[in-house]
Amino acid sequence: MVSTLSETFGFSKALATVVALLIVAICFFAVVWFVRSAPPSVLTISSGRPGSTYLRYAYQYRKILADHGVELRVLPSAGSQENLHRLQSAQSGVDIGFVQGGIAAGENLDDLVSLGSIAYQPMLIFYRSLTPMNRLSELAEKRIAVGAKGSGTRALALTLLQANGITGPPATLLDLDADTAAATLLQGNVAAIFLMGDSASAQTLRTLIRAPNIQLYHFPQADAYIRKFTYLNKMELPEGSIDLGKDLPAHDMALIGPTVELVARKDLNAAMSDLLIEVAQEVHGNASIIQKRGEFPAPLEHEFKISDDALRYYKSGKGFMYRAVGSFWLASLINRILVAFLPVVLVLIPAIRFFPSAYKWRVRLRFYHCYRRLIRIEREAFGELTGEKRQDLLQRLDELEEAVNKLKVPASFADQFYALRGYIMFVRGRLNNPATAAKTG
Repeated sequence: MVSTLSETFGFSKALATVVALLIVAICFFAVVWFVRSAPPSVLTISSGRPGSTYLRYAYQYRKILADHGVELRVLPSAGSQENLHRLQSAQSGVDIGFVQGGIAAGENLDDLVSLGSIAYQPMLIFYRSLTPMNRLSELAEKRIAVGAKGSGTRALALTLLQANGITGPPATLLDLDADTAAATLLQGNVAAIFLMGDSASAQTLRTLIRAPNIQLYHFPQADAYIRKFTYLNKMELPEGSIDLGKDLPAHDMALIGPTVELVARKDLNAAMSDLLIEVAQEVHGNASIIQKRGEFPAPLEHEFKISDDALRYYKSGKGFMYRAVGSFWLASLINRILVAFLPVVLVLIPAIRFFPSAYKWRVRLRFYHCYRRLIRIEREAFGELTGEKRQDLLQRLDELEEAVNKLKVPASFADQFYALRGYIMFVRGRLNNPATAAKTG
């Protein structure tokens, strides 16, 4: 390549080497980017406890991703807080996880981004009583199961109780998992339990909603809660929405709760980000008793910054190639080829075509400059010459010849180079032959 550049463009060896290295470097970085930008074939998700809504979501994701040739490894967890801590640790190997809104205050989130909120997460408070409870402060002297350590349930339960002045004795706060808490409530050993989807199974919730003397707490102060805690949302559980025949619940119920966010590490591949949001739309896009069809996933930003890739997807949808090609991996391959190598081709080919033309024009300008000097000398040689003028013209011709001999031109201009030297010799012959010069004049 160095020899070709030198012979074609007349570059010095050093300049030709630099240009060759630059071309090789551009091609090398294009190849490196192409390889490094390939989507991973395996992802790891931190989900929730066995039987929880989060774990059910994860298995749905795994099934759909498998259809696209991506393996999703599902790691059960204690809930949102453990999911967050796993995502914060690069050594955990976790790529994505479900994290409940409101639990990340004061945490270092620099390496994490949100792919969007995927669902409402209502706080369900079941309590044993024959009459409705109107305020959470009524639990001030009771035994309360607030959720297992590491769960988002526990974090939000403590926040709500503290807002009602309950932080400890005379109340007894028990760190029980959902199944244990439900069994304890049914046995009458606790007055109330806090449950959420990151820890409670659908079966546990169905059992409690139908149990005698067990009631689901209605939040009469829901509007006040969501104004005090901005990450919370107000939801309505319509009368009969759980069981029309038994009219469960017996009246419309106000609930509160955060949204669940699909959180990823900041270095998540852009194509994989698009695919995950597409999967989230399939899993969470349908209507339910507390959400409208198409309401989720949504780019609702709370503690976590919505990733740039996610914002692009929510704004424009999938890229053209992923819409046009059925296979995720084939579309990714074509897209990466276009992104990595098309700019190189678009830059190098015009450069390869432009630089020879520009260089040839530059070389021609040098020749034209020499020819102009030679023409002036020849014109001044017309007619009768004195000895002094002849010597002056010969000196100027020597200087021109010396300048021509120092020209660095590629081999492709050899004919013009030697032709110019021949014309210089011709003019020199005329100057050295006075009779010829006088006859010509």
